[in-house]
Amino acid sequence: METNLPLAKKLNIAAWIVTAVVLLLVGMMRRVKISLPEGWDFSFLPPFHASVNALTAVVLVLAFYFIKQKNIAAHRKAIYVAMGLSVLFLLSYVAYHFTSPEIKFGDANLDGLVDAAEAAAVGGSRTFYLILLITHITLAGLILPFILFTFIRAYTGQIERHRKMAKWVFPLWLYVAITGPICYYMLMPYYP
Repeated sequence: METNLPLAKKLNIAAWIVTAVVLLLVGMMRRVKISLPEGWDFSFLPPFHASVNALTAVVLVLAFYFIKQKNIAAHRKAIYVAMGLSVLFLLSYVAYHFTSPEIKFGDANLDGLVDAAEAAAVGGSRTFYLILLITHITLAGLILPFILFTFIRAYTGQIERHRKMAKWVFPLWLYVAITGPICYYMLMPYYP
């Protein structure tokens, strides 16, 4: 594949714009709530998000397997699927959080607060959950532009640069894809 640096430069700019928009939306979604029309309910989305994240993790492992087998065509297809799943996840995740109240780990009475008794009831598992959630969210935000840049490097024929980035982007993306479903599983008892 021939290197296309002018296209890479345009795509890099687009990647920064997409990253800024995504981070802005994620930052706003807990503060801004949009009312849904009567009869609409997005409560089905959290298990959907967890499923899409888990599927993304499986596809990423397959992409890794394919590239180790030097099956570039299958690797490319798997990465396209992983990118598509990530976009699907992001759109539904943002839609859910703009329209639904935040669920808190340990909030057994679903009043939106974790009081001392509720915190005591879940003990150290709340700390573990919060560490997992914070690392998941932080890495998801930090890794987004680098996922895009790694993809752009391959798409524009900068294969060596793609390989160098993929060596550290892949495990972080995989961590985010795996910890998302774990966070959901831990939070599941607190959904109404």
